[in-house]
Amino acid sequence: MLKISTKGRYALRIMIDLAHHIEDGPVSLRAVAERQQVTLKYMESIMSLLLREELVVSSRGKSGGYKLTREPKDYSVYEILHAAEGNLAPVQCLATTVNDCPLQGTCPTLPMWEGLNELVMNYLGKYTLDTLVQGDNMIHACER
Repeated sequence: MLKISTKGRYALRIMIDLAHHIEDGPVSLRAVAERQQVTLKYMESIMSLLLREELVVSSRGKSGGYKLTREPKDYSVYEILHAAEGNLAPVQCLATTVNDCPLQGTCPTLPMWEGLNELVMNYLGKYTLDTLVQGDNMIHACER
């Protein structure tokens, strides 16, 4: 079963929060953690994943913090979840670029899994961070 962990859900919340405050310049992680009611330590671990994938940048100093590297419309939900969760493939054999499963040529279920994988990628890919920012009242109700 494809299951998005708290890490993925919180990564989306962090990115939505940063998008809401895009005009404020760098935002402190402490402020995001307080608004999102997530521990600072957990936020730091998620932020390191977002930094590694260059979805956000950081700056140090008195007015330092984190900010988006692009406009909210230029982020897909898929890429944010992928940065936080790693591969989102429904089965292990599709988790790598090359399917090296010894049963690949004869597996009767492979086309089904490939179809599901494509559906998930397309579905999450059609939503942007901007989509979530614009409709985040509905999202907040679903997260709890």
